Amino acid sequence: MSQQAALFTPLLVASVVFFSWSLYRRLSLVGLGKPESGKIDFASSIKHMLVYAIGQRRVLRQPFGFNHFIFFWACIFLIFVNVEFMLEGIFPAISLAGLPAPIYFSICLVSDILSSLAALAVVIAVIRRVFFPPYPQARTLEAFFLLAVIGVHMLAYLGICATEIALGEESAAAYMPVASQLAGFMGGMTANGLASLHTFFWWTHAIALMIFLNLLIPYSKHLHVFTAIANCFLRREDKPSIQPLEEFVAGNVFGTGQVDRFSRKDLFDSFACTKCGRCQMVCPAGNTGKQLNPRAVINDIKVNLLKNGPLLKQGHKAVMPLIGDTGEGSVPEEALWDCTTCGACMEACPVFIKQMPKMLLMRRHLVEEEAKFPEELLNLFENMESRSNPWGIAPSERTKWCSQLSVNPFEQGVTEYLLFVGCAGSFDSRNKHVTVALATLLDNAGISWGILGKEEKCCGDSLRRLGNEFVFDRLARENVALFKEKGVKKIITQCPHCFSTLKNDYRQYGLEVEVVHHSELLRDLVQSGRIKLQHQATELGQTVFHDSCYLGRHNDVYEAPRALIASATGAIPAEMERSRENAFCCGAGGGRMWLEETEGERINHNRVKEALTKNPDTICVSCPYCMTMFEDGLKDVKAEGVRIRDVAEVLAEAVLH
Repeated sequence: MSQQAALFTPLLVASVVFFSWSLYRRLSLVGLGKPESGKIDFASSIKHMLVYAIGQRRVLRQPFGFNHFIFFWACIFLIFVNVEFMLEGIFPAISLAGLPAPIYFSICLVSDILSSLAALAVVIAVIRRVFFPPYPQARTLEAFFLLAVIGVHMLAYLGICATEIALGEESAAAYMPVASQLAGFMGGMTANGLASLHTFFWWTHAIALMIFLNLLIPYSKHLHVFTAIANCFLRREDKPSIQPLEEFVAGNVFGTGQVDRFSRKDLFDSFACTKCGRCQMVCPAGNTGKQLNPRAVINDIKVNLLKNGPLLKQGHKAVMPLIGDTGEGSVPEEALWDCTTCGACMEACPVFIKQMPKMLLMRRHLVEEEAKFPEELLNLFENMESRSNPWGIAPSERTKWCSQLSVNPFEQGVTEYLLFVGCAGSFDSRNKHVTVALATLLDNAGISWGILGKEEKCCGDSLRRLGNEFVFDRLARENVALFKEKGVKKIITQCPHCFSTLKNDYRQYGLEVEVVHHSELLRDLVQSGRIKLQHQATELGQTVFHDSCYLGRHNDVYEAPRALIASATGAIPAEMERSRENAFCCGAGGGRMWLEETEGERINHNRVKEALTKNPDTICVSCPYCMTMFEDGLKDVKAEGVRIRDVAEVLAEAVLH
């Protein structure tokens, strides 16, 4: 055995053993979580892994994603080269050069190009981190050290190849353009000098490789090289993300107040995070000066798991609180209440981490275990318990909106659709106009529909998002029982929150009915000719459309409201800069409708200002919450002359006036 092999062999063996131990020590903590329910669809999981991990589809959504694409593929391909490097370091006779020439030359060509591109990508990444960081906290020692090691690793590999070419020992020199160019600069060196330089590059490459194995992969964000691929494989196609049910019996623990109360997938998410900051960059709360930072929440969960996990495995108590203001490793309470549950963080994440559901589980713990929640929510919770609506208005008032209309109660076997009016459509003075417009349009189309009247109760959306699962559970069970008793098979909603809750959450309670948002139904009625336009509503002027998070991002309904506006006005509505799956929240989701904003800029002000950059005469919405937030926002910024219209009102302008 050569002197080099004699030194390298024990170092490599020790590195591999320590690497394996480090990975086990960290990833075994995932086992502390609760098992996931449901089975994995392997065909779908493999597809997700190939498209999103190997193909980097979400990474490439942003221009700088191409830089990461180069890093990823250089890392993946050069694994084979590094395996050969390690084996050859122990057994010099082992070499890829023993492969058939076409295969070996192809490997050398790709390795040369990828190594060079990766080295260039390091330079670009450093420049970006220094001058154009993706988020303010991106300039970390860990990030720069990681980039430095990658750069050294790639340059050392090219140096090894270049010296071998200069020594005349590389048969694939013609297929290694960059290394051959570097070899040209070594033409004046002696054989001994080249051999010494080769040894220097070889050991530099070996040390960089061992740093990767023993430090960067197990103990830095670079662990995502493995965990991100697995996380894409483990992705569940549950859109929207539905909160788990709870069994309300004595002795049960509710919500997540300790890290081992998360699921195993939740804990694995924390190791899959790449700290790219994309979730942080799209978060409405973070963008308007609130405490919430989705990236920091996932990091806090990981830090908490690393601190408490070993103790919990041994049966000891946790020493670091999961929720609190004690610094890194604890999620601040205020940050949890900042979340609007818009889902932008999950849509932006390249590796399908679910930030928002984890925060809702922590809200549950605060509400149900500690009775700690913002004071404004006390009235909401009491009103929901006593009168089944957020305002605490008497149920008999639910039908006042239709006092001037002939509206029939839903009757089993006679009525086709139940119009689930919702609390805003029943009680809010502005949104009553939307309900009247919708009802009139349904009559115009000859649709058979009815209402529950005073029997209707809130769907409970805000309760569930705010963590009051106990009251939500009661409401959901009562509503499902009523729907089944009445024989309801089809439901129309004007509120995306009602739409999403009845369509998705209520399935957990055995409700299997057709739920349609009014924009979808009205679009279909216009296209089928059952609703005939009398004229085009050109009096609405220039229109711009705002996507509701719970209609669009959570349920993928984007085209229906746009098609409806285009049919009614004769013009395609203008798009805001942030639209469709990238739309910015109005600020009312996640129960924030009932909470004041005390920090930073109001989210609805931010969104209204964005809409006003399109110089609209009319801002179109498809959600009662969005209607309220835009109405208030326009008043606050003193935008005179701009109207807010629901899509049903837009169509009514073209049909009824």
